Amino acid sequence: MLSKFATRREFLNCGKLSLLFLLNSCSNLPTKVKIALQNSFYPQSFKDTIPKDWKQEKINFESFQPQKNRDKISNSDFTLINDGWISNINFEEFEKINEYSLIENLDKRSLDFLGSFNENQRSKLFPIGVVPFTIIIKNNKELINSARYSWDFLLSKKLMGKIIFPQSPRIILSIAKRINSSNSLKKLKSQAMVFDDKNILNWLINSDACVAIVPYSLCSQYLKIDPRLSLVFPNQGVPLMWHFLLSRSNLNNAILIKWIKSLEQKSIVDQLIRQGWYLPFNSDYLQSKYKSEVFPFPGPSKKCWENSWSFPVLTNEQTIDLKNSWNESLTP
Repeated sequence: MLSKFATRREFLNCGKLSLLFLLNSCSNLPTKVKIALQNSFYPQSFKDTIPKDWKQEKINFESFQPQKNRDKISNSDFTLINDGWISNINFEEFEKINEYSLIENLDKRSLDFLGSFNENQRSKLFPIGVVPFTIIIKNNKELINSARYSWDFLLSKKLMGKIIFPQSPRIILSIAKRINSSNSLKKLKSQAMVFDDKNILNWLINSDACVAIVPYSLCSQYLKIDPRLSLVFPNQGVPLMWHFLLSRSNLNNAILIKWIKSLEQKSIVDQLIRQGWYLPFNSDYLQSKYKSEVFPFPGPSKKCWENSWSFPVLTNEQTIDLKNSWNESLTP
């Protein structure tokens, strides 16, 4: 009678074998691809292009918990980052990415900007988006006409204390250098209502502010709901914000290339540009978008693109010079 039933030892051994089989089966399942990104930097149309079976890990370089960022980046296959936060990452943690066929996608603008980085950084950065800054003007047609040509209009007496600037001395200094006036930085700062990156549009909509300077990708949605707002891109050019992709593993190159290639579909290109995101690739259709005058909001003209500027990583000496210039402008 008892021989028909497994002994206790046989039962446990059978259990162990079943567990080992289960673990082995799980280990053979494909690992879910992870991509780390700072959610607030990317328009929804771009985030929607990320494959649905990838896991999007939210990071925040502005937070006071840098270790959380490092842990998420270390455990992710890919990382998206804009040029303002490049100095916050450790390039030794990433693999070379521009040795593959991906580099054939890049246009001259992105290749030139990559050339400003050192060789180690350059080989690991893939430009995946460029966002022009724009001037948003509230209820003032006279200002719109002036702003189309240059940045000089920012020194108008009517704008004293009514301009919202990004919280970036480097961007403000770069604009001041293009204003035709002595002591332009000091004068420009005296026009400010506030320096803010997070609540620029709330300030503009709910205060006496008349002008705000903001990345195009962060404001397109407001144009649809507030008819008082108009966008202007001066022919003199605008600052550019670059976004890069980095890879921690070369095991997923095939799926990475497939995703990037998918971005070049005309419907996706059009949707991205509607939300202020330009792909820096060399296809004819994409390049035509850098020459459009209106699409469907007034994007940068060809002349504006030609005169626009980017921000390479600063050397220690350049950082000191920037701080000195900014501090000097604070003195009476």
